[in-house]
Amino acid sequence: MKTKFKQVLDQFEIKGEPAKIEPYGTGHINDTYRVINSNTKYPDYLLQKINNQIFKDIPGLMDNIRRVTEHLRKKLMDIPGSMPDREALSLITSKSGDWYYHDEEGNYWRLYLFIKKHRSYDIVENTAQAYEGGRMFGKFIALLSDIPGGALNETIPGFHDINKRLDTFYQTLESDPRKRADNAKPEIDFVRSRGTEMGRILRLGQDGKIPERITHNDTKFNNVLLDQNDKGLCVIDLDTVMTGYVHYDFGDSIRTTANTAAEDEKDLLKVKMDIEMFEGYAKGFLKETKNALTQTEIDNLACSAKLMPFIIGLRFLTDHIDGDNYFKTAYPDHNLVRAKTQFKLVESAEEQFSRMEDIVWKICSE
Repeated sequence: MKTKFKQVLDQFEIKGEPAKIEPYGTGHINDTYRVINSNTKYPDYLLQKINNQIFKDIPGLMDNIRRVTEHLRKKLMDIPGSMPDREALSLITSKSGDWYYHDEEGNYWRLYLFIKKHRSYDIVENTAQAYEGGRMFGKFIALLSDIPGGALNETIPGFHDINKRLDTFYQTLESDPRKRADNAKPEIDFVRSRGTEMGRILRLGQDGKIPERITHNDTKFNNVLLDQNDKGLCVIDLDTVMTGYVHYDFGDSIRTTANTAAEDEKDLLKVKMDIEMFEGYAKGFLKETKNALTQTEIDNLACSAKLMPFIIGLRFLTDHIDGDNYFKTAYPDHNLVRAKTQFKLVESAEEQFSRMEDIVWKICSE
């Protein structure tokens, strides 16, 4: 094990002795490692170096995660048959009593219990999995509806604010620091043709027609862990949990759950929004939330299936033009490929929009 990792782990209240540490997961933002314990009586851990270039207020972010995980665990204890240690993330405190460690180089680290015997999927294989993903994210929103202590910290200001994202895009396009705009003209035109339409959810919120809720805000399907029988287990990756609209969570899940291809699929003929996966996810999500949602929220859930792949595609395109400073990339033009995939998904959602609306209304009337 590298000396650096041992020095970091020595700052946390862990049990046993680390035997091995290895890279873990496929996240774009933080560096994540599984810490395998030498003693099987003790748990394994998940170590993360938090990206403090993206998250500017790490203490505020970690306070959010502490509050959310403590509340989830408390609520789960009141549900017969629940296993809070497996159904909610568990932070490990540092020896100084904090929920993170700030090293001499300025890096921030955190440690979780590792949840064993789980599965996660980048691409959903069937509607039963989609249903479980929907149920878990819906349950997450429902359980956090009464979290005490006031508003959570805003970890990334304007994270899903389409107007701010468009402003940043146009500013980046105007400066074109890497001279990449010329190879992205179709994608730039795609953004220009849909920008106003995609502001619908934000306008409804600003007009007070839909309420703000505590939402996850990064509901990729691989942010839900399933158990070995593919039943919903735990929602993970809580860096962006803060106030938002329910549509952000629903739409972002649909863009990964119902996408027939990977997020960076180069062959756009493989990219489509699978309407059966949409229905499976919607059934699970609405099972947990439909009695709490307003009619206006329900009426606009289908809109979010267009909005969120548009926003994510816009972010990928902006980062491509800017020089790949936000998302990790594996090869040149990786972010442009990602943007193309997201925009193809938007087009597929547009083609099936009326069917999505019918599915949502049918589920809510049952």
